[in-house]
Amino acid sequence: MTSPAAQRNPKRWLVLAVLCSATLLLVIDNMVLTVALPQIAIHLHAGSQALQWVIDSYILVFAGLLLTTGSLSDRFGRRLVMVLGLALFGAASLIAAYATTTGMLISGRAIMAVGGALIMPSTLSILITVFDEDERPRAIAAWTGVSVLGMVGGPVLGGILLDHFWWGSVFLLNVPIAALAIVAAFTLMPESKGPVRPIDLPGMVLSIVGMVSLVWSIIEFPAKGLTGIWVTLVLAVVVLAAFVIREMKAEHPMVPLQLFGNRVFTGSSFSLVLVTFANAGLTLVLTQYLQFVLGYSPIKTALAFMPFALTALVFNGLGAALVQKLGVRPVALAGMLVLAGGFGALAALTSESGFWLPALAMSLVGAGAGLAMPAAVGALMGAIPPEQAGVGSALNDTIQQTGGALGVAVLGAVLAGTYREGMPADAPAAAREGIAGAFASSDGALVGAARAAFTDAMSSTFLTGGTAVLAATVIAFFLMKGAKPAAPEGVPAAEDTESAEAR
Repeated sequence: MTSPAAQRNPKRWLVLAVLCSATLLLVIDNMVLTVALPQIAIHLHAGSQALQWVIDSYILVFAGLLLTTGSLSDRFGRRLVMVLGLALFGAASLIAAYATTTGMLISGRAIMAVGGALIMPSTLSILITVFDEDERPRAIAAWTGVSVLGMVGGPVLGGILLDHFWWGSVFLLNVPIAALAIVAAFTLMPESKGPVRPIDLPGMVLSIVGMVSLVWSIIEFPAKGLTGIWVTLVLAVVVLAAFVIREMKAEHPMVPLQLFGNRVFTGSSFSLVLVTFANAGLTLVLTQYLQFVLGYSPIKTALAFMPFALTALVFNGLGAALVQKLGVRPVALAGMLVLAGGFGALAALTSESGFWLPALAMSLVGAGAGLAMPAAVGALMGAIPPEQAGVGSALNDTIQQTGGALGVAVLGAVLAGTYREGMPADAPAAAREGIAGAFASSDGALVGAARAAFTDAMSSTFLTGGTAVLAATVIAFFLMKGAKPAAPEGVPAAEDTESAEAR
């Protein structure tokens, strides 16, 4: 049975376009920033530590607030929270665009993260309430597909803007998009809320402190090691443990931890952590490989990602159709196996691979991600009661943010460590730290050694990522039996999937 709202809303596909635009805004912003960093460094006289803070300030605030903002969207209205987020994101983009110091830019990025944390959970929760069970897989596939468009199109768009305007234009672009999305939201989008409950203020504080401490520890681990992060890591463990205890005992908890007693929710959560872990370093590693090892220009590098983008979009749509026919688990499993095969193909690349082998490898990764991610997200949201769609969406985002941060830290450490081991012992320190340092030298032998060392390090990195995806496949096989798409709001949640028939 489907909800009347889902059946009768004639504007639901226009609503989806607004939701996708809001999501695309966040993805593109983070991708174009990576292209603009060199110019920011020059014009704001920013050192490497300041540039790192430009990136990390957003990640820390965004990850720390997701659970809180998801809970607030359920209580006060998902459209309202998303519109507030869009307004804040647009205003903070103006601060970042016209920043005259790195401190001003970092502050702007932190405020943008608050807006992003308000936007992101609301988009998926609104989607769940607007679309019925038959159409929801296609809607989720479109919602996840815009991330691929942003990841590939962001660097190209950033390059075009920087060729014609100043570095602040990459932030100024956000303002008209946010304004249009706000107008469209009020015009097209219905408001939806969960049951009115008391605000769990202790839970909010504990979740923010715990998640910020955890993500900070993960970010800093590659540079400082365990001895440099043990204080924040212990703080994260203690505070998150206190958060779990609080949520288990609270009469009206912010996050319904009993969800983890649901086999499908737990399986989907761990699978998403491992898949996002594997995908975390994909763009950064391949960008360096294509430019430094294969000698591609920046624009050619961006275009080289097109096989990945095209197959991801095609298989997003195909996966949505297959979910309706075969069920969630078979599509998720098939996607993860293809994704693991793609990482295996990436690990087989050499310094002489040319164009077609990287294109084939990226096509496999795109196809696998296109099948697996929407199915896994749909399974996770299907295990969450509709009235808690906001906090459920926030849990999905938090899970993926944590997996991504962990992937950047661990895979980055694998890449850097293996690269250093592969470089000659007498190589200059800058060349041993990264392949860019080797290319700054005019020594042809050193550059050749760096190419070989980086290719070997990349293979180890992608093998690690592929292993994580295979582990996700095993978890999904055993725990995602009976997974169903999310129920629309107004329809009772399905019984616990332990008693559901395995598909």
